[in-house]
Amino acid sequence: MNPTLTAASPRADLIAEYRRVRLTSERLCLPLAIDDYQVQSIVQTSPPKWHIAHVTWFFETFVLPDFRPGYRPFDPRFDFIFNSYYYTHGRMHARAERGLLSRPTVDEVFAYRAWVDEQMISLLNDADDAAWPDLAFRVILGLNHEEQHQELLLMDVKHNFWSNPLLPAYRDDLVIPDGETRPIRWLDADGGIRQIGHAGEGFAYDNETPRHDVLLRPHRLADRLVTNGEYLEFIADGGYDNPALWLADGWGLLQRGASRHPLYWREADSGWQQFTLGGLRPLNPHEPVCHISYHEADAYARWAGKRLPLEAELESALAEQPITGNFTDRDLLHPAPAGDAGQWFGDLWTWTASPYSAYPGFTPLAGTMGEYNGKFMSNQMVLRGGACVTPPGHTRATYRNFFYPDERWAFTGLRLAEDAR
Repeated sequence: MNPTLTAASPRADLIAEYRRVRLTSERLCLPLAIDDYQVQSIVQTSPPKWHIAHVTWFFETFVLPDFRPGYRPFDPRFDFIFNSYYYTHGRMHARAERGLLSRPTVDEVFAYRAWVDEQMISLLNDADDAAWPDLAFRVILGLNHEEQHQELLLMDVKHNFWSNPLLPAYRDDLVIPDGETRPIRWLDADGGIRQIGHAGEGFAYDNETPRHDVLLRPHRLADRLVTNGEYLEFIADGGYDNPALWLADGWGLLQRGASRHPLYWREADSGWQQFTLGGLRPLNPHEPVCHISYHEADAYARWAGKRLPLEAELESALAEQPITGNFTDRDLLHPAPAGDAGQWFGDLWTWTASPYSAYPGFTPLAGTMGEYNGKFMSNQMVLRGGACVTPPGHTRATYRNFFYPDERWAFTGLRLAEDAR
């Protein structure tokens, strides 16, 4: 998403961005066979067909009826099928059963997209100036929402293909990252009162607001992510067998049979292998370790004699860094070894030690869209920085991603922190 785009931007710029984001979603689907659109491997994932329909449902539900009087939906039945979690809007098909819907067909879903796009472009061209600020805000929110689902689609496709014994590649033309990771450098940060949260310029989600003061203690942050090779040392040292390293919930998962290595790893006669969107590859010790849970990240940090960063610590550091890194525009779709400048944005979402909760003075968006973020502020942990499957321009220092501590199918990684001595 263009981070400079606002409701005050020229109308032609928003129309061009609408076309670009919508086309990007469809391009991500080009490597898929028709059968791939239907698969849902676990409750957390959704079929690709559902993703590309749901982001269209967002515009048909939250934009067109409010700004185009007399708008008639493409198919009124789709409102039930493609609603995700907006209970104040209406009922929805059960999330766990999205993969059971063979109809509407893929062709019908793409016809739905084309219909809504035609209506949206007409609306954006014809809307009067008085309605434009509210309309533009709603459209920009919808485009950011679609970029979130572009990332989710890649996450979900990876898990869908991993669940297939054939281990098919999403794309067999993806370049394998190269390079070697250098030793960690530590960024020293003084304590004191800092401000975090969105400052009011450009787009941000409601959960990034309001900007407020926090008190930080002196601390240090690693300037890159923990690597596969470093994580292998944790495994070899019995890290998964030492209850002193684990939070109770994480240790309980291990006792109930949770795997004792990151998701998508497997051990072969030739050594460790890792499944990627480019298929099965030998595990590269220089790449950042990915697809780990919060419990695994926290246990590793304890084993290393460190801790995970607080979200305020990490945001303060990210605010001083350029927003550059390994995003989807690099077309690796996999984390790469750290360069000399370190790893701050891109590659992997970094677990923090901070629970996902409201900032002081937080106010959700009005109406049904207030369900977008606020109601998930329970039992989840914050992640920062973006990943190799995040569209460029979609993240920022204040961006708060969030997942449950046991979830691993997202592109999640690990950065170390410690209190200053």
